Amino acid sequence: MKRLLILYFVLCFPFIQSLCIAQSKYKADDGFVSFFSSAPLEDIYAENKTVKSLIDLSTNEIAFIVQVQNFKFKKSLMQKHFNEKYMESHKYPHATFSGFVKSSSNITITGRHSVTVKGEMLIHGVKKTIEVVGVLINNGTSISANSEFIIKVDDYDIKIPKLLVKNIAEEVKVTLQLNYELLK
Repeated sequence: MKRLLILYFVLCFPFIQSLCIAQSKYKADDGFVSFFSSAPLEDIYAENKTVKSLIDLSTNEIAFIVQVQNFKFKKSLMQKHFNEKYMESHKYPHATFSGFVKSSSNITITGRHSVTVKGEMLIHGVKKTIEVVGVLINNGTSISANSEFIIKVDDYDIKIPKLLVKNIAEEVKVTLQLNYELLK
């Protein structure tokens, strides 16, 4: 009987292991990212509801991709200038992030977790290491993640003509909201 139990465990272990690994991976297909720029002459706000992301709780890896041209503005001219003059979305169609979630608590356990995410952000063809804080809420079969952070447009080689310095701020507040579902 003992041998049979050991044989059963040896044969089933790869299957059980793959189940555990699969249950640690989550995806978000319609995340939300927005940015806000406050300058003396004009505030600029845009949002994008097509962010894709993956998070693996077994390794704490996280990645996301944003289609730059999917940012929507209130004014169509702003959107045109954003894509053609500043972000050059025809040349750099995606913004990406790849990194790791750091937390003082075990994020595989259900509940609310304050986290720090560190990794490589790629915007406008420029890769930069960033570290941001956020909140991750693990509900067992779903996860929500929220963060707000500041980026400097100059860090990503986004040029603002001197004539427009009063229209476009040098720092932009980014808000990120992701709702993950268990990857099946």
